[in-house]
Amino acid sequence: MTLAGSALDLLRTRKSPKLFDLTSPGPTDAELDSMLAIASRVPDHGKLAPWRFILFQGDARDRAGDAIAAVFLTDNPEAEPERVAIERGRLTRAPLVIAVVSKTAPHAKIPEWEQTLSGAAACTLLLLAAHAQGYAATWLTEWYAYDGRARAALGLSESERIIGFVHIGTLARPQDDRPRPALADLITRY
Repeated sequence: MTLAGSALDLLRTRKSPKLFDLTSPGPTDAELDSMLAIASRVPDHGKLAPWRFILFQGDARDRAGDAIAAVFLTDNPEAEPERVAIERGRLTRAPLVIAVVSKTAPHAKIPEWEQTLSGAAACTLLLLAAHAQGYAATWLTEWYAYDGRARAALGLSESERIIGFVHIGTLARPQDDRPRPALADLITRY
């Protein structure tokens, strides 16, 4: 198979698994370094690197979950223990979770929107790099990505935003592909 053929097959077969179908093992340190290096090779007008990565592995996933649950309990003091446990487990559903953080800033030539898109591209390449190394990955945000208190508890500055949490692990069972939109519905010729 040609490099182009294998690359196209990789792109054609990537899909987002159900989160609860991710299990151990997660990537090794060397595989993780490779994934992050690939994710950093995105279009980045001005070479600003307007994004960064926060890694949640091992016990760090539990500590982050405690922080998320604390924010949830502040707003929902009457929540059932089972519901609080769901919030506490948000970042433990895969062996590795990577937060892709947008750190855009005003710039004379590069709009903040373009900087944000560069971070979104980093999420996409992270998903593809995980897939290329035999792992499954899913990109989520969920409520705590948009809550300033939760973002602060996870180590973000006030000006930073979460583009996505990329959950990476081994696929526990085969996944059916979801229906894809018909190309004819997506294309307009000018």
